Amino acid sequence: MYENYHDKEWGVPISDDRKLFEFLILELFQAGLSWYTILKKRKNFINAFDNFDCHKISVYDIKKIEKLLSDKEIIRNRLKIISTISNAKAFIKVQKNYGSFYRYLSEFKNKHSEPGEHLDPLNNFSPLAKNISDDLKKKGFKFLGPKIIYAYLMASGIINGHQTDCFRYIELKS
Repeated sequence: MYENYHDKEWGVPISDDRKLFEFLILELFQAGLSWYTILKKRKNFINAFDNFDCHKISVYDIKKIEKLLSDKEIIRNRLKIISTISNAKAFIKVQKNYGSFYRYLSEFKNKHSEPGEHLDPLNNFSPLAKNISDDLKKKGFKFLGPKIIYAYLMASGIINGHQTDCFRYIELKS
């Protein structure tokens, strides 16, 4: 499962906002857990969270929250579920202000990243991830820090996180 995800999906640049939202929420749920756990439950997350439609998620009510908290097929963490709803609302605002979330990320990367930007080995995130994380928090996003955003930027192909000796590094080099 890991190999298939790595070889076919991880790090492939995404411009579709629904998919970007999915990856963001999956990274949020992965915090403190293994990625294997998320991959195993991914289809269940897609079903439980209305195919990661941010507009539907943004209007989830207490009934829906309780339903999610009782769903044994997903991660049943109240804070992560409530943060997902809050993040859906903030995601929609970013889309309205920038035209799309992808455009926001692209503009942010173009304005704030430096060529050859590298991971901070002591903290497991990059300066770009820290800048985006700080900005997203100002925009109302919850449960997202620089480590989650760094993983998100690599998974969604905004930055190439493959090792230079990995066959995918060359294929995805932008």
